Amino acid sequence: MTPPGHAPADAFFLDTPDGPRFCLFHAPLGECRGALVYVPPFAEEMNRSRRMAALQARALAAQGIGVLLLDLHGCGDSAGDFGDASWDGWLRDIAAARAWIEDKLGRSAGLWGLRLGALLAVAHAQRAPQPPERLLLWQPVTLGSGYLNQFLRLRLAGELLQGGSDSGGTEALRASLKAGESLEIAGYTLSPALADGIDAADARALAPRCPIHWCEVVAAPGRPLPPAAARVVDTWKLQGSRVEVHLADGPQFWAAPETVDCPNLIAATNAALTLPAHA
Repeated sequence: MTPPGHAPADAFFLDTPDGPRFCLFHAPLGECRGALVYVPPFAEEMNRSRRMAALQARALAAQGIGVLLLDLHGCGDSAGDFGDASWDGWLRDIAAARAWIEDKLGRSAGLWGLRLGALLAVAHAQRAPQPPERLLLWQPVTLGSGYLNQFLRLRLAGELLQGGSDSGGTEALRASLKAGESLEIAGYTLSPALADGIDAADARALAPRCPIHWCEVVAAPGRPLPPAAARVVDTWKLQGSRVEVHLADGPQFWAAPETVDCPNLIAATNAALTLPAHA
């Protein structure tokens, strides 16, 4: 249900060279003062985060920031099978979505990414001929290889629960991927092409050329940015990136088995984007 004072989101399929991609567009209310493309997280984290993405998109639209929520190739209601998705294909999806909203609103757009979607947004910002207006990074994955290992461990855990062995650990699963074999993990088919792209992504080597708002959920007020994230932020600053860190205490909604909200993250994001990106 759309809250009072909010226009309903416009649902449509965006035509791309790789097939149609399902999108929800939250038009800015009043004068347009910004545009963002939302890049969702990976696999089941995307489903667990849909409510938070919708709540934040509505809040940003109320501030005059138009938001395009994008389902990547093989995800959600977009065309294609997840097992055929690739890192480069997802980057093409992001570029197409960014071009659409920039044409729609007549202004440069930024990217808002969550978890692995944040790492994808950073990769786009590094590769794009024209960097995005800004990056809004929610709990970004900083090292693709570590994230891939975590996902592979779901396969191992499933095998152990079924009374089997662990198949030789993550190294054996990586060897299968390198040999061209796709893997079924937690209901998703992971292709070698997608695994290779995730594995190679390292935020430390991808210092974006645009203003960055890094939003991190912490367990309690006063907790600092985790060391791995702090190292990336420091590296980016040394490389000339403009990074502002915003901490919000609350639950890790992307990992929770039940739908939960993190209102402090929404409040921190709203406050961060109240000022223009260059401020």
